[in-house]
Amino acid sequence: MHPEPLTVFVVDDDPAVRDSLALMLGIAGYRTASFADAEAFLAAWREDWSGCVVADLRLPGASGVELQTELARRGSSLPVVIITAHGDVPAARAAFRADAVDFLEKPYENAQLQAAIQSAFSKESRRLRRAADARRLERLTGREREVLAAAAQGLHAKEIGKKLGISARTVEVHKTRIMSKLGARNVAELVRLALAAEPPLPGR
Repeated sequence: MHPEPLTVFVVDDDPAVRDSLALMLGIAGYRTASFADAEAFLAAWREDWSGCVVADLRLPGASGVELQTELARRGSSLPVVIITAHGDVPAARAAFRADAVDFLEKPYENAQLQAAIQSAFSKESRRLRRAADARRLERLTGREREVLAAAAQGLHAKEIGKKLGISARTVEVHKTRIMSKLGARNVAELVRLALAAEPPLPGR
């Protein structure tokens, strides 16, 4: 089964296609939600949705690519897979310019679609992990962020203390608090969090 928060949002105006996709994906272990057009999806869309969108290129009203563009305008990072029975080079280029994960022409193999969804989910999982890391880093004080940034540079407690004008013992106290606040199990995990920080920590 796939991580619970991730959903495949299917947007297609053909009820038979929506039903068959939902059935196939459900059997494969994906959670799905279906919409008949871009407008219905956008009316229901929430900022906290995570997963990916599988949208037909030609929809009544806004197209799949226009849906993709509108999501980006709203600040959504939901990855999009475009499917179509009317593929052409300009349409594919437009989709990829808007950062589509894939552009599949019908008839496609189920395995092709699932591979595209897995690529989208991998991208989404990385985004969610970065967001979770950022929330954890927000718990740190300014001094703790300085200590973490220095530790990520490979400096030892004495070197960090000298750099920040504090004792090595105080540095160790800060490091203990940092590990507790971030739920880090070791220094390597602290370094990963520091390197992934957006915006960068002081000194990077």
